[in-house]
Amino acid sequence: MAPEARRRIGDADTLRALAGPVRQRLLTHLMTFGPQTATQCASVVEATPSNCSYHLRELARYGLVERVEASAGDARERLWRATVTGLIYDPPTDADADPVVALARREVAHVRIDNDAALAHAAVDRHEELPPHWRDAETMAGYGLRVTAAELAELTAAIDALLRPYIAPTREDAPEDARVVHLGLTALRTSEPPT
Repeated sequence: MAPEARRRIGDADTLRALAGPVRQRLLTHLMTFGPQTATQCASVVEATPSNCSYHLRELARYGLVERVEASAGDARERLWRATVTGLIYDPPTDADADPVVALARREVAHVRIDNDAALAHAAVDRHEELPPHWRDAETMAGYGLRVTAAELAELTAAIDALLRPYIAPTREDAPEDARVVHLGLTALRTSEPPT
């Protein structure tokens, strides 16, 4: 199994770099599918190859992607790869009073939510085109849990540990018929109903 390279993100500059929808989609795509050219990424992230090249260079400034050494050609045809297999966003703390960091953290969260929703909408649109065994395997579930903060942290850590062996960038023993699946996990406290 390839080693994991999860990176902790908490500084304002890197958060701002990840707050752009195209950059988020590019990084997610490279983490999921491996090395790609800007041209290959363009249709997936709904941008032009030159726009992708620009955003890939910006991601490289923050050490999140890099050019594959052996690739030749112009900037749109060189292979890029993610240098990370996942990101861990530092949660805000009481001592974190920097409004720039707080705003960047919120922007990244909103972009991630939008990207997850876009992936889900696209999957729903393609659902009927899938073979029956894949249609049966797909799921959308929501749960209203009543938990403490400690229980929620424990639950999400257990789910993360369960999923880690299957993440695309590090799974080398995948069966031949394995395909890439997007699984999003969002656990957010809801507003209390009025009393």
